[in-house]
Amino acid sequence: MTNEELQLKIDKLNLNLEFTEEASQFLNVTVSKENLAELCKRLKEDSDLSFDYLFCLTGIDYGEQLGVIYHLESIIHRHQLVVKVNLDDRENPVLDSLTPIWKTAEFHEMEVFDFFGIKFNNHPNLKRLFLTPDWSGFPLRKDYVDQENIVLK
Repeated sequence: MTNEELQLKIDKLNLNLEFTEEASQFLNVTVSKENLAELCKRLKEDSDLSFDYLFCLTGIDYGEQLGVIYHLESIIHRHQLVVKVNLDDRENPVLDSLTPIWKTAEFHEMEVFDFFGIKFNNHPNLKRLFLTPDWSGFPLRKDYVDQENIVLK
């Protein structure tokens, strides 16, 4: 399925989505945090889309807001999609966990929590993954102060 065909099919889900192709080969869709889980559930369950594999989940700090980027693939149909969510609340960024939809989200969400401080509701085991439990702050945020010069920029 081409990006144009994907966009037409996904747009019919009526979830108030914003589409862009940016400078990548993948169709990019931005969704509100309230519609994220519903969109992902439909992307996986729709037989024409069948996005059965979440192969990457990344946190990002835009400065004013945080975000999460999901890279999805349909193993059956061989098409890919990028789903983006922006979070305005830097003090308490929260999204619903996608582990009920894709088990691979479990590890990735722990990594994003560890480095960006984004919490995932209903995650089965949300905890620091790489940093020690007593670590203060989130080192991949732009406002992180690295007193010991551990993180190189």
